[in-house]
This record gives sequence, C-alpha cells and structure tokens, in this order.
Amino acid sequence: MAYEEKSWADPSLKPGIMSWPLVSAPVFDGESREALSHFSSLFAECRNLGQSFGPAVVTQILVTSMNAMRGLARSATRDTDRQAVLRLAARFAEYTGWMSQEAGDDRASLWWTDRAVALANAGGDPEFAAYTQVRRADVALYRMDGRATVDYTRAAEEASRSTRIRGLAAQRRAQGHALLGEDAECFLALDRATELLSRAARESETDSSGEPVIGSMHLAQLADFVAGWCLHDLGRTEEAVGRLAGGLDAIPVHARRARARYAARLALALAEAGELQSACSVVEAVTSSVSVVDSATIRADLQRLARRLHRRPRDPDARLAAARIAAALNTESR
Repeated sequence: MAYEEKSWADPSLKPGIMSWPLVSAPVFDGESREALSHFSSLFAECRNLGQSFGPAVVTQILVTSMNAMRGLARSATRDTDRQAVLRLAARFAEYTGWMSQEAGDDRASLWWTDRAVALANAGGDPEFAAYTQVRRADVALYRMDGRATVDYTRAAEEASRSTRIRGLAAQRRAQGHALLGEDAECFLALDRATELLSRAARESETDSSGEPVIGSMHLAQLADFVAGWCLHDLGRTEEAVGRLAGGLDAIPVHARRARARYAARLALALAEAGELQSACSVVEAVTSSVSVVDSATIRADLQRLARRLHRRPRDPDARLAAARIAAALNTESR
C-alpha cells in the first residue's frame, strides 16, 4: 500500500504526537470516558479484521480511529485519562505498522513504529518502546537479515521488564540465529522464549489492567510455528515438518491471515523435505486466502515455494500448485 498523504507517512516529519493533523477534536469529559472502552473494543475488532481483509481496508480504520483518540487526549483534563488514551493510540499505531509491512511497505511500517513509541512514551508506557524493537526485528527477519534481527531483539530484552515482551523477543532472536545458521544459540533462545511466555501466561491470569495483549493472538501454537520456522531455516526440514504439521487445524477458520502464513511455511518445509505431494495439497489453503488478505510476507514464502515447484515441471501436482501460486501472485506461470 502506498501512503499518499505526506502528513502521515513521511519519516522526515517531526514525531511530536500533537503536531499531526487532527479532525475535529471531541471533548473528553466525565461522561465520554466510556469512549476509551469503545476504542479498546474497536482495536480488538481491527485485529480481527486484519485476519480477513487486506491492509488497505484495515489501515483506514486504524488511522481514523487514532486521529480521534489524539483529539480525545488533547481535550482530556486529567493526566490519567490522557495517558490511557495515548497508550491505546500507540497500539493502533503499532498495528498500522504491521499492516504496512503486510502491504510490502517497510518504510511506512518503521515510520508508524516510531509514532507508536512517541504515543506510548507520552502515555507513560516506556515498556512499549522495547516491544517496538521486536517489531523492527520482524522487518529485518523478512529481509533475511539475521544479524539485525538478533541485535534488535537483544535490545528489546535488555530494555524491557515485561515477561511477555522478553519472551517474544527471545522468539525473534531464535529466528535470527536460525537465519545465521547458529544452531546452539537458536535452541537456547527458543528454550528461553518457552520459559518466559509460560510465565507471562500465568501472570496474565492476575492482570487486571484490561489493556490488549501484545503480540500475536491468532496463532494458537505460536511456539511450534516459530520452532518449525527456525528448524526450516537451519536446514532441518524433516524436523520442521514435524513441528508444523499439526498446527494448522488449531488456527480458527476466520483467522485467514494466520492460517495462510502457517500453511505457506508448512508447504515450503514439506517441499524442501521431499514431500512434494503433501506440499501441493497444502498450497490451496494458502492461495485461497492470500489474494484476500494481501500479505507481502506470505507472498514472499509463496515465491520461494514456486521456485522449488518449477524444478519439477513434469510432476502434475507441482504444475497445478505452481499455477495456483502464479494466479494468487498475479504473475504468469513459467
């Protein structure tokens, strides 16, 4: 997605949160404080919409809502109200960054990540800056830059006191080590992630803040997905298939983006493990969704899979799967 409005996406602009253009600002009085709970519900719905629609649709809702929240923050008379609104607005900005990455615009993704940090800091949440380092690691990961991925996640772990953020950072760090072929470091990071995220899950049972969960909420078996991804990048494809094989059915049917991402990685691992027929049978689960959710990250995996399928031009299953991928990517089958 290309952002045409210079005021929203030009990284040269100053990051002052109250200097961005505003629509008419509502008044944040006592009776309208319930608006915060409505925006919180809207954020959850936006994350659900992001599983079913492309970034262009979801981003418009996110940006408009964030603009309205900045207006609420500006008119708030109590610091606690203003900070609560700005913290939630930071979540909208961070998710806009993720949608930008899914649209294939890393520059806009990082711009929105910076805006999320500015909002969170103004809202009295310095921890959120650490999580945005994990988001920067995501961008580096899909650029196949293992060293940058590791460096960003190290920074996140060092800066954060949040058990969940440190656990998510450890997962990305494992993926960075896998890209670098560093087996021992990868497995140590995976073990650390498992321990931290298990502890975070126990802590969440007593968390009464009501703030949205940080990180993925649609991959039921995120640990298996990350471990399978790592094993694949380490060249241990049969082990990767073993970790990934059972996870697809656990993802809700409505979570089309998550299912397509999982299926794309599973199909790629199957193909590279020599299980071509199984890989081809998984392809339809990806191609039926990728054009709808319009995911640059899923397309990247499909392109890698297509290159492998083209090496088997005489296999009818491979030809059919390659044709489906070509149609989904809006390219001509070679």
